[in-house]
Amino acid sequence: MASKKKEDTVDETKTDAVEAKAEETVEAAATEEAEAKPKKAPKAKASAAKDEKPAKAKTKSAAPKKAKPAKENADEADAKGKTSGKRAEKIGIVFSDKMTKTVVVRVERVVKHPLYHKYMKRRKKFMAHDELGAGMGDRVRIVETRPLSARKRWRVVEIIQKAER
Repeated sequence: MASKKKEDTVDETKTDAVEAKAEETVEAAATEEAEAKPKKAPKAKASAAKDEKPAKAKTKSAAPKKAKPAKENADEADAKGKTSGKRAEKIGIVFSDKMTKTVVVRVERVVKHPLYHKYMKRRKKFMAHDELGAGMGDRVRIVETRPLSARKRWRVVEIIQKAER
C-alpha cells in the first residue's frame, strides 16, 4: 500500500507539472492575444470614430476617391466634345445632311469571310445628332448615346476632315 501511495504521489506530481505547463502556455497565449488586441482595437476605434461601420466605410470612401478624378476628366472631356467611359465610337463619312440637326453616317468595316477567307467590305448607315454642322462627304467621329428619336442613337463628336467642295 505504501508503494502505491508513493507511485500515486509521483504520478500526481508529474500530472501537476504537465498541467502547470499547459496553464502557462494558455496564459502566455492569452497575454499575447491581449497584447495583440489593444494594438488592433485603436485602429478599429479610429475608423469607427470616422464612420459607424468601418468595413463598409472603407469600401465606400475608397470608391469616391477614385471616381473624383474620373469625373473631373469627364468634365474636361465633355468640354472638349469627347465622352468618357466605354461608349462605342465609330468613324465614318457623312452620307446625307438633308435633315435638321441630323446626319446619316456611313461606316465601313472589313470582315474576313468564314469559309472563303476573303476580306469583304461591309457598310452600315447610322443616323446621328449633329450640333457641329457636318456636311456631305465629311469624315466624322460618332459616339453612342441615349435614344434621341425613333432611329437616332448616335451623336457627332468631332469632324475629323472636311470634304473638298
